[in-house]
Amino acid sequence: MSKQKKPYKRRHFFIKKDFQSRFILCFCLLILLGNILATSLVLYFFKGNLTSMFQNSRLVVTDTAHFILPAVLYTNLITIVIISLSVIGFTLLVSHKIAGPLFRLEQDIAVIATGDLTHTIHLRKGDQFRELSADINQMTDQLNQKIITIQTGLARIIASADQQGAPSGFLDNLNLLHGRIGHHFLLKKEKNDIHKTT
Repeated sequence: MSKQKKPYKRRHFFIKKDFQSRFILCFCLLILLGNILATSLVLYFFKGNLTSMFQNSRLVVTDTAHFILPAVLYTNLITIVIISLSVIGFTLLVSHKIAGPLFRLEQDIAVIATGDLTHTIHLRKGDQFRELSADINQMTDQLNQKIITIQTGLARIIASADQQGAPSGFLDNLNLLHGRIGHHFLLKKEKNDIHKTT
């Protein structure tokens, strides 16, 4: 009896580091450019305006753009830090929920592509692509059954040809074909046993 594989549990939030890092960097650069543009516009619109204030018991009149510049820079710096941290967290969360199952699905499909039809895709209950993985598992099972049917039919043809005294070259070719099917595909034995009894 084959061992049941435990569902895959992801322990790393960085699934595709290059993609995630580029996405975070581009988004943070976009925020930085947005803040630079906003600061430039604020300073431009206040250009030529004057602000009066009392400083050390004296009335001081100064350019409004220079007066508000430190406050605008500090505000933008705090905004950039908060939004950048939020983007990093959000990107890792979304990647973990979407890119993680997709990455696992890619790995499982690569295993099935080698001919291992015993492989079953396991995704966690809340993962995206769960329905797709179920469809691929069903496809793999059906492919497994069809190949077993072909192998069983081929084995019957070989036995029948042997009983009827077919040429040895013909039997060798049939046995070679039967062996190649077994070599290229890893099949589920339980299904093989079921087919043998029917």
